[in-house]
Amino acid sequence: MEDDLISSLTRQVKEEVIENYLTERRIVGLQIEDIEAQAEEARFQALKTGRRLSRLAYLMVQPEMLKKLLDLLNISSPSFWNDCLEKKFSRGIRLIRVRALTDKGKFRKLLLEAYNRLYRWMENYRKVYEELNAECRAVNMNIDKFQKNFDLLTILNFLKSLDPTALERKHYLGENFTAEELSSVDRTLYLHPIRFENLEVPAPPALPEPEAIESALSDLANEIYRRYQDQIKGIML
Repeated sequence: MEDDLISSLTRQVKEEVIENYLTERRIVGLQIEDIEAQAEEARFQALKTGRRLSRLAYLMVQPEMLKKLLDLLNISSPSFWNDCLEKKFSRGIRLIRVRALTDKGKFRKLLLEAYNRLYRWMENYRKVYEELNAECRAVNMNIDKFQKNFDLLTILNFLKSLDPTALERKHYLGENFTAEELSSVDRTLYLHPIRFENLEVPAPPALPEPEAIESALSDLANEIYRRYQDQIKGIML
């Protein structure tokens, strides 16, 4: 009789531990899902920022001028941002309208404003990227704390000792597990830390501030206009 009581109490304690485990696991799982959703939004912001880079590359007219721009911006190759420079520019973003007394002055203003807008977009994207990185580190700390709070092997052995009917009746596995999946700890119970690089969110480059690069961009605009005046007039139509 006493042995049965002890066995029953032990089982109840184990069941309570598992209930706590699964509750906390679902909470951490929701945090991971939120990180994945934020990463998707960050990738979308990177694409929109990349269009501003494609527009700047379009204004270079010729590959040799694009190479000079690359030297000014210090964008590494290969990289997501370098790919944006090489993509064909499509007018899927707002047109830039500038005024000047001459076409040469107009083109210079156009190039400077295109860079200013790229810089602002990149700095906004940088905030999104850094916030995501910080959130990822915080969730990984929660995952590490969660794993240390529970004896996974004991929990697994107890679950495997139950028959499938008991598992379903007690809702131990919730929507995340099936009885068959209990054979794999890594796939079902163990939560792996998030590898930030696996989110495939491109790191923002450290672009020069507009004031620091204004003179060099103005010289580049003058050179492009002097050498490719007819093509520039077509761009500004």
